[in-house]
Parts: sequence; C-alpha cells; structure tokens
Amino acid sequence: MPRQVFPKPYADFVQRLRVPSGIVLVAAFVFLSSPSPAGFWAGLPLVAAGLAHRTWAAGHLRKNQALTTSGPYAWHRNPLYAGTLLAALGCAAAGGGGLLLAFVAVVFLLVYLPVMQLEEQKLSELFPDYAEYARRVPQLLPKRPAAPSPERFSWDVWAMNKEWKGIAAFVVLYLFLFAKSHAAPAL
Repeated sequence: MPRQVFPKPYADFVQRLRVPSGIVLVAAFVFLSSPSPAGFWAGLPLVAAGLAHRTWAAGHLRKNQALTTSGPYAWHRNPLYAGTLLAALGCAAAGGGGLLLAFVAVVFLLVYLPVMQLEEQKLSELFPDYAEYARRVPQLLPKRPAAPSPERFSWDVWAMNKEWKGIAAFVVLYLFLFAKSHAAPAL
C-alpha cells in the first residue's frame, strides 16, 4: 500500500471539503483575478490540456467496479486530479498568476493530496492488485507504460462519470476570465 503522509482524521475532514474548496477557488478567481488578454491566451493551453486529460481519464474509469489501469491510468494513478491541477494552473495563469497560483498550490497540497491518500486506501481494500499497481505506476507525474493497454476510451463511460460537469465548470470560469480580460477599464 502507498505510504501514508496525512493523518486519517485530517484526510477524512478535508475529503468533505473537496467540493467546497473548489467553490472557494472559483470565488478567489472571481474576486482576485486581474486577467490580461495575453495572460488569458497563455493559460488556455494548460486549461485545454487539463480538460483533455480529465476527459481521457473519465472515459476509462469504472468507479468501484474494476481497478482501472488503462488509458492515462497506465501512466499515473491520479489522472483526474492531475488534469484538474493542470486546468486550475492554467486558470491561475490566465487570472494574473502570482497569488492565484499560490492559492491553487496550497489547496492542492492541503486538500487534494490527502483525498488522494484516502482514495488509495479505499482502492487497496477493494482491489487486491492495487498494491502492485501502485508500486509500478507513479501517483501524479506520468511515466510511459511498458506496453499499451488493450482497453479503449468509451464515451459511454465518460458520460456515466458525469465528466461534463467538471468541463462545464472550467469553461464557465474561463469564459468569465475572458470577459474580464477583454472588458474596458473603468473610468
């Protein structure tokens, strides 16, 4: 089983904060962002890559049914979180950088990493092969797998995982940043 870094009571507590912390992040972007057109376009590739990675992952993930090791799960164990981080960093870059980048990093370290730890505990209990998978496949930074996976992406699985909700949230936030970056300055 992967090494435990965060105390379980803390991880349990922040797991309940995962969705509210996302709302706080969005509020921070709304109030703290000072996007420029150049920043908006600089952040767009990160957001697009993050959402594409989340899409790829959601089209493979069969939650609690089977240990998913195909698609991006062959490259790293937490592609949904990695995609979220990449998209959030892109939004932070588009929103003016600095403070927003630090805020994203703090939320990821203090909320998402402990949640990943809890999820790994659960997966270890559900799937006996998880320990071997965790030994071979890195947690966040991708490593090319030895062989391609025979399982293929499925739009039906993607829809079942309701990934459209996450994409919609990022698109709305990014459209807000676009509007704010292109708005005429107040006189």
